[in-house]
Formats: sequence, structure tokens, C-alpha cells
Amino acid sequence: MDLEFFEPAEAASLMRCSEGWLRDGAAAGRFPHACWGKGKIVFTSEHIAEIARLSEILPGTHRAAAASGGTTSTRLIGTRARNRLVS
Repeated sequence: MDLEFFEPAEAASLMRCSEGWLRDGAAAGRFPHACWGKGKIVFTSEHIAEIARLSEILPGTHRAAAASGGTTSTRLIGTRARNRLVS
């Protein structure tokens, strides 16, 4: 078996990121991880590779372009802007 197991601090050091970022991502369900015992977060070498793939931004796949879906929308800030739109 070639799997290695890492605590969040070890995984963060390996990935050169903060331990909090990894813990928050795991707790929010954004990152794969394992829980042992009473909720101890553990990352395997496969988890770390998957987190790296999930965090990748490839050319032509910018998140803002994908999120907007090509539609334009008017951003309204405050009640005056809404009132101007209505009249």
C-alpha cells in the first residue's frame, strides 16, 4: 500500500498553504479528507493530489466567466439606484 497519511499541519507544509485553509476546506466539504476517532481530520497522499487538482485554474476556464454564464446584469447599490431603475 502506497498511501501516506498526513495531519493538517503536515499537509499544509507539504502544499505550502495554511493549515486553517485546509481545515476550513475540509470542514466545509470542499476538500476530500478522512476523519478518525472523534473528528480528527487526516489527509492521504491521494487527497492532497485531488486538492491540488481542485485548486487548479486552467487557461480559458476563469471562474468569473463561468459563473456569469455570459449574461449581463445591473448591479444596484442602495435605495436611490433602485428608485432610478423603477422610474
